Parts: sequence; structure tokens; C-alpha cells
Amino acid sequence: MSDDRLIVALDVPNALQGLAMAERLGDSVSFYKIGLGMLTGGGLALANELKQDHGKRIFLDMKLFDIGNTVENAVRGLTQFDLDFLTVHGDPHVVRAAKEGASGKDLRILAVTILTSLNRDDLDASLLKSGDVQDLVVERAAKALEAGADGVIASPQEAALIRALPQSEGRLIVTPGVRPTGAALGDQKRVATPASAISDGADHIVVGRPIYQADDPKAAAQAVLNELNSLTRH
Repeated sequence: MSDDRLIVALDVPNALQGLAMAERLGDSVSFYKIGLGMLTGGGLALANELKQDHGKRIFLDMKLFDIGNTVENAVRGLTQFDLDFLTVHGDPHVVRAAKEGASGKDLRILAVTILTSLNRDDLDASLLKSGDVQDLVVERAAKALEAGADGVIASPQEAALIRALPQSEGRLIVTPGVRPTGAALGDQKRVATPASAISDGADHIVVGRPIYQADDPKAAAQAVLNELNSLTRH
């Protein structure tokens, strides 16, 4: 049984490359993230094929944001694909609408707090309110969970703070921005290793480029899994 704490991001250009990568990774990986970048490259078809034909779990990373009625309708339409996780922005009205759209389904709605590629300078440029990034992430996470989110997306550096919130009881924390020791950071600014992210309270980690850009993706995935297996499962 593969370890579904590892979610591999298939941030490749199209579904054919995504399917080829999933086949290279084989049984070692059971959970995949498909993002907005593949939307026009057959991402939904890939999600359906990996789920129905290969028995994989699927995290659709759309980061939906719109008026409530539009978000609700979009999520209701996406439920036909039997997805496991779907991201929306963590604004309470968006979370509530997404939960309504997913009503009666097993789809988990995960709220985005602040993207892991952003730092305080980026937030200033976006005219977001002043304050420490970690404090803002925790505040947004609390509000999203209060609005009914099944979990949150947050950097590993905020996982412990969010896990300490009373609102996080029984909810998921999924952390992108995870980089194995020695891996290039890419555009991620708030990062941690797989083991530290899980130890700090994350339920799942998302790893993309260090696996799919590796010379041997399966070995790279196995190295992450070995690191996770060095921890006591909870």
C-alpha cells in the first residue's frame, strides 16, 4: 500500500505527459495533484483516467474564486469527476459556496490561505493588510475553517500554528512548498522538508518538480516516502 501522505503534483503541460509520469511512478504514488496549468491540456480527463482506471486519489488544484453562486455551480459540476480534494480561495463566502456545491459528495474542500510563493513584499504589492505573513495565514485559516472548509492549504512553516487552532480539530492541513533536503527551491519562498512538515501537523505534503523533473522520478518519490516512513504514522 503506497503512502497517501505524499501527493505528487503533475505540473506538466498536458494529460499525455501526466499519464506517462504517473506510469513511471507506478504503485509507489497513490495521490496526484492536477492544477490550473493543465486545464487546457486535458487535466480533467487525466483526473478521471487516473481515478477510474488506475485507482489513484486526485487533488484538483483550481483555487476557485468568484461570487458565491458561480463557485457553487462550478463545484457542483466538478463533483461528476469523483475527486478527493478541491481548492478554493479561503474567503468565507467562497468556502461556504463551495461546500454547498459539494453537498452530498465526498469531495473535500480545501481553502487556500496565502500562496507559498508569496512573501511580505508580494502582499504589500497586492495591497493586502499589514502584518506578519504567518499571522495572516493563521487568521485566514481560522476564518476558512469556521466557514466550513474541510481543511486548508498552507506552507509547512505555518502548519504547526494552524494545527494548534481549535478550529483545526478533525480538519486537514495540506502543505505545498515541500522540498527534500538539497532540492532546488524554485519559486517557493516558505519551505520545509517532508519530515518536518508532517511532524509540524500536516496531513499531506505536495511535491512536484523535485520528483517529476528528476532523472529518476520513481527514485525521487521513494526518497520522499522513505523520509516519511522514518516518522511514526499517525
